[in-house]
Amino acid sequence: QVQLVESGGGLVQAGGSLRLSCAASGRSLSSYVMGWFRQAPGKERDFVASISRGGVVTRYADSVEGRFTISKDNAKNTVYLQMNSLKPEDTAVYYCAASANTAATAATMSKGVYGADYWGKGTLVTVSS
Repeated sequence: QVQLVESGGGLVQAGGSLRLSCAASGRSLSSYVMGWFRQAPGKERDFVASISRGGVVTRYADSVEGRFTISKDNAKNTVYLQMNSLKPEDTAVYYCAASANTAATAATMSKGVYGADYWGKGTLVTVSS
């Protein structure tokens, strides 16, 4: 079992940047496909980005492609989401997720083929216009 704790959220102006971190404890993140999801007020939780166990393969939602970068440091057991050129519509609670399913990949996580097994409690990102 793995515990996930997000940090790095906050208030930023449109056009600014933030880096979110997801620190894991309990097991090595090299065993999991990892992802970031977000939930805006009154909306469903949506996929943002995912990364393979080895940290090589990534997938992004169309809305963040080219602006956000997901990365993984297995030695630090931490996943990051670098967010640049932020827009007001990026305002949401951002959640870190992990899938232990051996059939899961970054691609399947992006398509919602398999649900995540573990979730963090989320960190709020607010982008002002």
